[in-house]
Amino acid sequence: MADFTIYDGPSEEWLKIEATLPPRPHGENMRDSLAIRATANQGREEASAAAFAHMRDRLIVKDHRMQTRDGFGLEARTYRPREVPETEVLPVYLHLHGGGFIFGTLASEDASCGRIALSLASQNQNMVVLNVNYRHTPEWKYPTSWDDAVDAWVWLHANLDQVGGDGENVILGGVSAGARLAASLVVRKYLGVLESGQELPDPKGLVLLIPSLVHQNCHGPLYATLKDPNQASNIALKDAPIVPQPVLKWFSDLLAVEEPHETDVKLNPGNIRRDQLEKNKPRFPPTVFGIAGYDPLRDDGLMFAKNLAEAGIPTKAHLFYGVPHGFRRFGDQLSACKKWDSVIDGGIVWCLSGPEATGRFDVVVE
Repeated sequence: MADFTIYDGPSEEWLKIEATLPPRPHGENMRDSLAIRATANQGREEASAAAFAHMRDRLIVKDHRMQTRDGFGLEARTYRPREVPETEVLPVYLHLHGGGFIFGTLASEDASCGRIALSLASQNQNMVVLNVNYRHTPEWKYPTSWDDAVDAWVWLHANLDQVGGDGENVILGGVSAGARLAASLVVRKYLGVLESGQELPDPKGLVLLIPSLVHQNCHGPLYATLKDPNQASNIALKDAPIVPQPVLKWFSDLLAVEEPHETDVKLNPGNIRRDQLEKNKPRFPPTVFGIAGYDPLRDDGLMFAKNLAEAGIPTKAHLFYGVPHGFRRFGDQLSACKKWDSVIDGGIVWCLSGPEATGRFDVVVE
């Protein structure tokens, strides 16, 4: 039986930041979701714009419009190092942002996506980063954002000439909610149940940061594998900062999922069973995890990583000790933020290298 309680608790560095934070919205204050979203997105865009201004001239940035299955046009944007000829075909990192399926815009991701492209170029690994602005709640319910992620994947492979990308070397990356979308796509493709794009090349890798992998009402399989289910992170850390349990429930309620089932791997990719993973190991791509230790979502990520690793799939699990979900926004105030960047960059390079599985579940504590 698994026991992840050794990763409990905040770091001293985080506690100094937490003491300065304003009260978080709750209860009645969370009912006006559109107003909350507008304020949050404005803040995210302003922070991104300030950082992106220092890198914009070193990048070739192009906007795209992706047609979805229901005729909607998704915004998308690519970033590639300016020093690389536009005719050069590059591996692709498809980025799906976080934000509880409600927050996030195309512009809010400019700095993150630009940083990845430039950082990898400095390490002699040129990439084109594709930023997809999937649709959000409360206007769009489940499974719209899931379907958008698949449609973006299909669009990419149909438009590699526009992107300048290599379809044999595509890595899917997601943060929080975006990690669930990426993992869901890969799990369903692996199981042969993806509704479109099944014939496309398998992803070269999967990078999951502070992943949300299971619906709030579908944790039964996780509890069954823990030494003490009452110490599961979504219970023991229900009052953790940034995204405590009431906020997670708010995110989940806005999706309006009808009768969620634990075995539904589209909704709950983290609940894929070990026997399903062991059927055809070479086809599940190398997977990298960056998991926050002081996060109610922690154990979902650790258990998924454990199952992948022990099923013989190349897996790297990094745990950022003592910091909460969404800590990356605090930049230079937290040493873990630089480690976050290195986990993404190193994870992409590792996935492209075609790593071998070890069969062991090892956690690197950052």
